Amino acid sequence: MIKNIKIPEERLPVLIGKNGMTKRSIQRKTKTKIDASEEEVIIEGESIGVLDAESIIKAIGRGFSPVHAELLLDEDNTFLIIELPKGEKTLKRLKSRLIGTRGKSRRNIERLTGTYISVYGKTVSVIGKYSNVNMAEQAVQKIIKGIPHRFVYEFLEARQDERA
Repeated sequence: MIKNIKIPEERLPVLIGKNGMTKRSIQRKTKTKIDASEEEVIIEGESIGVLDAESIIKAIGRGFSPVHAELLLDEDNTFLIIELPKGEKTLKRLKSRLIGTRGKSRRNIERLTGTYISVYGKTVSVIGKYSNVNMAEQAVQKIIKGIPHRFVYEFLEARQDERA
């Protein structure tokens, strides 16, 4: 199976890693061959390996570190991309609300949901266990709608108590 993926050009060095170590690590763990050029990344190998490598590469392309992206090798974890509304002013305002002062909002959502979140370009991406990613998605959607952070955190804390 062969798969072509486009990732932002500025994320290619992260995918390749120092002396190609990240790329080699992904190839070894997924049993695939990865060719990263400026336009696209080509993955060759067995179906499951290609799909695993594809999700890891997409996660790196969406701003995650290779360490967090490789969590996707565990089948209990999933990767979600949430598109942010268009419009430069709206995008800037929403990214500010999602990240918060010195990353506080993003860190709180990550802590309360047990996920990893990346706000990159025109998207918000989440990596974690399925139920946790669902909770993080709900929190992100609430923040996008303009609900105050305090109520979003209270919602997440209540959901956390339900799970315990």
